[in-house]
Amino acid sequence: MSKQHSSVRAYGILLHEDAVALVRSSNPQHQPPLWWLPGGGIDFGETPEETLVREFKEETGLSVDLPELFSVTSDVRKRDNGDRIHTVRIIYTVRWLSGELTHEVHGTTDHAAWYPSGQLDELNLADYAREAIHRLLRK
Repeated sequence: MSKQHSSVRAYGILLHEDAVALVRSSNPQHQPPLWWLPGGGIDFGETPEETLVREFKEETGLSVDLPELFSVTSDVRKRDNGDRIHTVRIIYTVRWLSGELTHEVHGTTDHAAWYPSGQLDELNLADYAREAIHRLLRK
């Protein structure tokens, strides 16, 4: 029997020299590989901003600060196992504070990269990420 879940997550858009920091899903079933914004699930007692800073460091090796609320999105989708998940995504813009780009090991992501904004249409980019980045770049 399938289950229903809700998940609240915080993500960040980091632009630097006309490129955006993205992470790639480690799920081998995503073909072509799926990319999205650095971020993830909010731990109990953690603020969305704390989550964003922690997840950004874990997934990219970069320290970020000055999170500024950009948008909140929500969607319902079906997982491979049949479960339905309702995800609320709190999306921030952030500033690069320090660090060099590195890859997460044994996580939900396995690669971090800078992608020039002009090459984003070539990527299998999560819908929420594509929409948020395009909205930010149109400002």
